[in-house]
Amino acid sequence: MAMRKTTFTVIAILIYCTCAFANNNPANATEGKMNGFINDLLGRMTLEEKIGQLNLLMPSGSVPTGSVVNYDVESSIRRGNVGAVFGVIGVEKVKRVQELAVNESRLKIPLMFGSDIIHGYKTTFPIPLALASSWNLEMIERSARVAATEATADGLCWNFSPMVDISRDPRWGRVAEGAGEDPYLGSRIASVMVRGYQGDRLEANNTMMACVKHFALYGTSEGGRDYNTTDMSRIMMYEYFLPPYKAAIDAGAGSIMCSFNEIDAIPATANKWLLTDLLRNQWGFKGFVVSDATAVQELVVHGIGDLQSVSAKALKAGVNMDMVSEAFVGTLKKSVEEGKVSVEEIDRACRGILEAKYKLGLFEDPYRYIDAARADKEVLSESKKSDARYFATRSMVLLKNDKQTLPLRKAGTIALVGPLANNKADMLGNWAVNSNPNLAVSILEGIRNAVPQDVHILYSKGANISDDPIFNKNVNYLVGKWIEVDPIPPETLLSQAREAAEKADVVVAVVGEAAEMSGESASRSDISLPESQRKLLQELAKTGKPLVVVLMSGRPLAIPKEADLATSLIMAWFPGQEAGNAVADVLFGDYNPSGKLTMSFPRAVGQIPIYYNHKNTGRPQVSGVTMKFLSNYLDVSNDPLFPFGYGLSYTTFSYSDVTLSDSSLKPGQTITATVNVTNIGKYDGTETVQLYIRDIVGSVTRPVKELKGFQQIALKSGETRNVTFTISPDDLRFYNAELQYVTEPGDFKLFIGTNSSDVKEASFRLLP
Repeated sequence: MAMRKTTFTVIAILIYCTCAFANNNPANATEGKMNGFINDLLGRMTLEEKIGQLNLLMPSGSVPTGSVVNYDVESSIRRGNVGAVFGVIGVEKVKRVQELAVNESRLKIPLMFGSDIIHGYKTTFPIPLALASSWNLEMIERSARVAATEATADGLCWNFSPMVDISRDPRWGRVAEGAGEDPYLGSRIASVMVRGYQGDRLEANNTMMACVKHFALYGTSEGGRDYNTTDMSRIMMYEYFLPPYKAAIDAGAGSIMCSFNEIDAIPATANKWLLTDLLRNQWGFKGFVVSDATAVQELVVHGIGDLQSVSAKALKAGVNMDMVSEAFVGTLKKSVEEGKVSVEEIDRACRGILEAKYKLGLFEDPYRYIDAARADKEVLSESKKSDARYFATRSMVLLKNDKQTLPLRKAGTIALVGPLANNKADMLGNWAVNSNPNLAVSILEGIRNAVPQDVHILYSKGANISDDPIFNKNVNYLVGKWIEVDPIPPETLLSQAREAAEKADVVVAVVGEAAEMSGESASRSDISLPESQRKLLQELAKTGKPLVVVLMSGRPLAIPKEADLATSLIMAWFPGQEAGNAVADVLFGDYNPSGKLTMSFPRAVGQIPIYYNHKNTGRPQVSGVTMKFLSNYLDVSNDPLFPFGYGLSYTTFSYSDVTLSDSSLKPGQTITATVNVTNIGKYDGTETVQLYIRDIVGSVTRPVKELKGFQQIALKSGETRNVTFTISPDDLRFYNAELQYVTEPGDFKLFIGTNSSDVKEASFRLLP
């Protein structure tokens, strides 16, 4: 404790800290005290020091999360030219870097330490798209809370998560980081993630500031190609793509990261309408905005000016902090001297950073998040491993189960094949930057853990993830050997797998993507299984043995033929550190799968973008029948292979017809919709009952369905549950042509069911 007090020696700051943090509780300090503290500090800062607070760096030798790092960061910190760093993890490393700021810079202003903690910290959970597939908001919030507890124990206080971008295009690799295609579900998940990270007291040493990304519309990059442009109407923005960002802000998110794409022909990083008019003036956001990595510098390549001019544009648009490019520290002083940027604009941006540090409690105690004893207790603890397994089982989606092949018996002979069957690193998925792949449980290990010793497990790799050398080189670029080609020839691998299958009672094939085949900078124009794995499944199917396919990926895949070949199909995503144990839990029925898809699975890439809440055309396809002069394809159905909200169980749920409390809804009142759900199968199970609504006639066209609610219920075999939804006029609001959020009287359809396609319906009228 003496060391902490002596390192923070500037008398004036100590005086203000004493006033502002009475009772050792900075969260309860009044806004006036915070403003007084920051006003005084700003008054003593030089222009260079103010600009320095706008600088976020990733030191060389830190955890890599991009292609650019910064050098000589220590000297910059000593000069007061750094506001935050990321990629530095571990209490000792964080402590050493923080000491540079609070001991050796002139004003001793502490640093923030950030990281990409996307699905767990060192204990790795399922990827966010998998967590979303649980539809379990309480669990998703807990996953964020557990991640924050572990990460803050290791010295971190700022998290570049959640990613709330809505996407309808699975070619975009970053769908792995989001919640899928629906704005309602995406908004609910965005809210609970922020609450999970930030908790009730942001200054507590086990909570961290959330950074909502990527603001905005990044999930609609053209062609599904990362970093690409976007273009859409304002109605589409407000109705479908902006709601999750707004929900995260309403939940109290402390920071926002702007996106790489352009909006209305102006890149987000320099878009004043987006970052000031909408974010701050319309939505009332009070936190700070950070650019994505090198995004300020990239404005030059976008073609809107040289480095000095684009830096000024980004600042004026509403960016508080420049990530990695050092464009602000390199140009803003000159812009102030030339009258192109005002000191008041620098102060505004700097204030946002200082307020964040104040709210995190760093001015009171710069070492608040540095506690070796807590790190020893929290990081990679047994309870977190248990959590990882729990989250993973509830994230998996059963897509097919012919002849009730699953759950498997813990007996006989099982052929376990596939390039992901005895693999550790790929179990973690993308953005597992702080994880140790050696701690992951492979599927082979998990199955061995689950069955008695007299169960015979015949393992065979069967195929490489891909045999395409150019593709493999692209996947492995900069990130190591994620796809390794076995020295055994592909034909031999295939025959070995066939031989194992012939000897087995059942075949379990674990196939899919390598971890780095999805995620950032991992777009794919062809989202089918690589040919090597398609051949493997075809060969296994020829044996006539029951074929259970466990599919792993960070995105929906186009797998119509593989789905036909499989007797049973489980979408396991990338399950995280406890992958093998969790997959075994599901395969053998120790957990009855309950996940539901949050992105539609296309039959073919040509259907993309594909999503459930589409508009009707004037010539819609009728009853799935392909007819001339209607909106359809000649070679494939319009329908997805697996629709939004889809997911089976080892049991069967039966739905009654929908009963409405009234056929009309008056302003200021509500009606209720009720169904009886019965578990008519022999297993206990969990079902997610989904509510959709359609506005039949509107002043602007409305989608064929919109998710408006869901309830998750656990039913024992034979049990019936009465499920009721309450509908108010607020549930029927939408953005009209003037971007007013309105309700319009008229006729509505209401749908309740097990997924977006399999529903019971009823009708009601909204009265004037």
